[in-house]
Amino acid sequence: MTYKIKEIPTTERPRERLKNYGPESLSDSELLAIILKTGTKNKNVLELALDVLKVYPLKEITNATVPLLTKISGIGEVKALELITILELGKRIYKKEIKKLQSLSNSKEIYFYTRYLFIKKHQEHLYALYFNSKQELLETKLLFKGTVSESTVHPRELFKEAFNLSASYIICIHNHPSNDTTPSKADILFTESIIKTGVIHGIKVIDHLIVGEDNFYSFYEQKKIYIEEELC
Repeated sequence: MTYKIKEIPTTERPRERLKNYGPESLSDSELLAIILKTGTKNKNVLELALDVLKVYPLKEITNATVPLLTKISGIGEVKALELITILELGKRIYKKEIKKLQSLSNSKEIYFYTRYLFIKKHQEHLYALYFNSKQELLETKLLFKGTVSESTVHPRELFKEAFNLSASYIICIHNHPSNDTTPSKADILFTESIIKTGVIHGIKVIDHLIVGEDNFYSFYEQKKIYIEEELC
């Protein structure tokens, strides 16, 4: 039997629990229920939230789209748009955290602060992180989707943005959906190409990371990239 949210004891309703105990006390479905606001004639809002999480578990919900959300019974366009809006705000808040990066030589830190970019990505995505002369992050830019190679990602695309930002340093990072982070021949050729181009233009390529779901490969840490001057 389906109970309406009003039939749940007041103290146990998601909004009341949020007010009384804080957001940490709520389950994923309760938090989502507050966003969704209402259920349908046949299911209360908590049941609707559970239905959404069955289709999109929390770790995958950032990949949700309006057309796919509206295929869930009880999720109309308005609810879908509101949910997508909140998810996008969350992504942007998370991206702001990358601005706190200070160390260009700490590959592990770069990996942990950027791995969210590759969650549930089934294609290779290549990003460039641009830093100024003070080693402050200026911008994170998606350059390519597909197979990374010298022929598909031309160095000029990488350095065009560096010139626009007046960047001094670049770190490239791309994923291997297979979770095998061993560099391919194309990865190696691409890395060699951008290092050479960086030397010509006076913009140093500090590292190129290849990331999987739970591991990464750093060209810098593997001594495939050498930094002439010490970075601090």
